[in-house]
Amino acid sequence: MTTIIKYITAVVLAMLALASCNTEPSLQEYLVAKQDDSKFVKVDLPSSLLDTKQSNLDAEQKEILKTVKKMNVVAYPIKDGNEAEYRTEKQKVKTILDDEKYQLLSKLNFEGTNVTLKYVGKEDAIDEVIVLASNDTKGFTVVRLLGKNMRPEKMMQLISSMDSSDMNTTQLNGILGMFDM
Repeated sequence: MTTIIKYITAVVLAMLALASCNTEPSLQEYLVAKQDDSKFVKVDLPSSLLDTKQSNLDAEQKEILKTVKKMNVVAYPIKDGNEAEYRTEKQKVKTILDDEKYQLLSKLNFEGTNVTLKYVGKEDAIDEVIVLASNDTKGFTVVRLLGKNMRPEKMMQLISSMDSSDMNTTQLNGILGMFDM
């Protein structure tokens, strides 16, 4: 009888171990894997590099920005002959973002550029915002904002006000220029 209990316990533990192993790559793993790939353009920014002291953001906007801890940006520009690899890489990102932990915030199409916004966390306390922008003639970009208790409506307010601010975002100009936005 003891042998049967040991056998059943071992089988249950093995099944639990297998069930807890997730073989699907995470967005974090994907972004880290692309850090050394010369086909990608990469920018990692702690929020401290988004200089708000010299900007004309008001106090509320600066408080909103404080909820952002880090920004990762990875872009894959289309160049002659890499269209097939572009489609493969874009599909990898889409597959990762199809995981149920990434909740849809919005989808937009702007002059041939498809933009998908997803988040991780609660609607009123977001910990991660992911933006996937793709254009089949220019490439794709993944922007990952990590923070604590970010609120979508406040983030949208901040983004819309950034155009009128003099905040230093020069680190992102090359990537955003891919999409002429």
